[in-house]
Amino acid sequence: MKTIFGILYCIVYPFFNLFHPSKAIHRENIPEGAALLCPNHTKASDPLFVVFAMGLHHRPQVMAKEEIMRIPVLGWILGKAGVFAVNRGKSDVGAIKRAMRCLKEGDKLLMFPEGTRSKTGEMGEGKTGVAMLALRTQAPIVPIFIPAKKKWFRRTPVVFGEPFYPRAENGKGNAEDYARIAEELMERIAALEGQAV
Repeated sequence: MKTIFGILYCIVYPFFNLFHPSKAIHRENIPEGAALLCPNHTKASDPLFVVFAMGLHHRPQVMAKEEIMRIPVLGWILGKAGVFAVNRGKSDVGAIKRAMRCLKEGDKLLMFPEGTRSKTGEMGEGKTGVAMLALRTQAPIVPIFIPAKKKWFRRTPVVFGEPFYPRAENGKGNAEDYARIAEELMERIAALEGQAV
């Protein structure tokens, strides 16, 4: 999987960087080992901005909507590169187990806390999946901000916030804890906008 990721990175990066170069801000906030990487989401290209801003040293697994993984050939290639599907319409136990295994094995997981793209460019409400995974695996969450507007041939800033370890107030965590952490995460992402220069 690492080999496939490296090959795809080296093939796609030069073309993507030519038209939509990214500018990593505070990349040093990415910790070694397991972490949940959580950007806001406004464009289909957001995963590429994050991955290329991280650099080849960091190889995240990516949780993507099921529809993308069903595309012939593309879905197979993405799967080999560490992308896996989640069915957003129901509780996808298989995707949750895959995500937990990824984090427990010390890998990074790229996951959009809003669950879908914002059509207005404004940040939406955070879902509770990230909070649940962080509490169950003890992995830190890294908030990431990407501007909604990406100009051709201009660098798009990708701001990496400081990682934080959410804590449960009710034992191992319940719905109230998840909702509180999800709200805090979106606030942390929004607070990074002023650094996107």
